[in-house]
Amino acid sequence: MHPLIEVYLTKLANLHRLAWEAIADLPPEALDWTPALDANSINVLIAHLAGTEQYLIGEVVLGRPSGQDREVEFRARGLQHTQLRALLAESLENVTRLLEEISIEQLEQSHYSPRHQGEKTAAWGLWHALEHTALHVGHIQLTRQWWLAGHPQK
Repeated sequence: MHPLIEVYLTKLANLHRLAWEAIADLPPEALDWTPALDANSINVLIAHLAGTEQYLIGEVVLGRPSGQDREVEFRARGLQHTQLRALLAESLENVTRLLEEISIEQLEQSHYSPRHQGEKTAAWGLWHALEHTALHVGHIQLTRQWWLAGHPQK
């Protein structure tokens, strides 16, 4: 594996760790709670970030169908800690497996992304996946803070 891909996977694994650390000690009801009417719950955020990693790495980077169902991701409810941890682990394992076979030359190749309205290079897909995951990890961390502010620990 190219060192660039190794660094990428280390960064992605760190983001997954931060997501898990933000929710590991929250009560189950916090996972479906939203801080505002149009905000997403932690369950939705994790389901969506895992699905989008598969889409961006599978389809945009490698040109393979990912099977992502965004509508299902945004309806995620009732997931428990073990399910969320499994989603994060499975996504990282799948991304690692997919990226084990990519070459640096492939990063210049483009694949059509209807969601992003056109051809996108594999490099764009890789960095956008990292950026997207980081954004939602921040949302998860803020949701945790808002939950704890409204539900002080005893």
